[in-house]
Amino acid sequence: MAGLTQSEATVEECDVLIIGGGPAGSTAAALLAQKGHRVVVAEKDHHPRFHVGESLLPANLPLFDRLGVADEIRAIGMVKRGVQFVSPWHENTSQTFAFKDAWDKTMPHAYQVRRSEFDEVLLRNAARNGATVIEGCRVRSVENAPADAGSLVHADDGSATGRTWHTRYVIDASGRDTFMGNRERMKYRNPRHNSASLYAHFRGAIRQEGEAEGDISIFWFQHGWLWFIPLPDGATSVGAVTWPYYMKTRSTDVETFFRDIIAQAPELAARLASAEMVTPVEATGNFSYFCERAYGPNYVLVGDALSFIDPVFSSGVLLAMQSAFAAAGAVDTSLRKPAQAQAALKGYEQAMRGGLRKLSWFIYRINHPSMRDLFMGPRNIFRVKEALLSVLAGDIFGNTPIWRSVAAFKAIYYWNQMRNPRRSIAAWQRRRVSIRV
Repeated sequence: MAGLTQSEATVEECDVLIIGGGPAGSTAAALLAQKGHRVVVAEKDHHPRFHVGESLLPANLPLFDRLGVADEIRAIGMVKRGVQFVSPWHENTSQTFAFKDAWDKTMPHAYQVRRSEFDEVLLRNAARNGATVIEGCRVRSVENAPADAGSLVHADDGSATGRTWHTRYVIDASGRDTFMGNRERMKYRNPRHNSASLYAHFRGAIRQEGEAEGDISIFWFQHGWLWFIPLPDGATSVGAVTWPYYMKTRSTDVETFFRDIIAQAPELAARLASAEMVTPVEATGNFSYFCERAYGPNYVLVGDALSFIDPVFSSGVLLAMQSAFAAAGAVDTSLRKPAQAQAALKGYEQAMRGGLRKLSWFIYRINHPSMRDLFMGPRNIFRVKEALLSVLAGDIFGNTPIWRSVAAFKAIYYWNQMRNPRRSIAAWQRRRVSIRV
């Protein structure tokens, strides 16, 4: 323990200290505990606790199976079979994409969940698998010792003295707090995308009928897009993602401003006409960011602690869990075979950066008129619709052979841009102004 400054008598020992007990932290904890490592999860809140981001993707389902929580998630989830896009600029205002029509037919649905319930299932699963879970425990500092000595982690657990661990590895799963990213001064606003969000829960909203009742709906409006996520208990999550410049135009209270945005999507406003808002309106700014490094001496970043992109494709939980699976493998290798640590961590970073790039190409263009045209009038030439559905389903990390068709989709998109250059140039000019802070 060379380099450590605190007496051994006051320091607890573990192999991996995980900051945060959300989907990324809980998943990594369960996997590493299964492999026999001594794992501690320091979660600042007490579960269950509210969290936005209730819409999951079909690609989450195999991960639930691997964790052994599939039945528990099924019990708390509402089946989500597809995604509905609603546009005020097209004659046929609504277009639905069914996951069963994706390239891989084995993942025909996902779930809508209360995140308070969902996150608690994953956290309790980590404990069942042998991880030590400590709630109401906020990490205050991490002291890096020499690479072969691990780190000291200091946390406030509500006691007079707090707690300190000597750990061989730290996994930062702190979400948007990005503990290590801020500590290492490597968190940056995404220069290619920027947005802000307002959201609340409603009760009594009008849903789609039949099997489409659980589908998520995305409504475009002049300054961004809105989500409509039905939840199993009858509530509905509604949110708006908009450009920073538009948020700065607010001259009223947050709720009035949010309702004014909803009114700009007539189809959504009609669904909420008789609904009651049952939670306060929450606001989140500077929505899109990244950390320039995914790992360092004795630590690795996962989930939102690494990066956050616009949630239009409901990719947040998938990226969190996928990063946890990949990071857990890299950390296990680092602990067991230190000589292979660098290669394992580099492979982890490359895999996650690659997945983020694949999604980001679509997200950066989701409000472009040419992209809206393709979404509202999909065709399956060169199987591009099946490939697009696979992207929407989150099937971007496996071996599904969609990428030639994705390339064809991109070529069609650029061709449509060239067919209407004046509109395209105007759209990109608006975007360049819109993403300024």
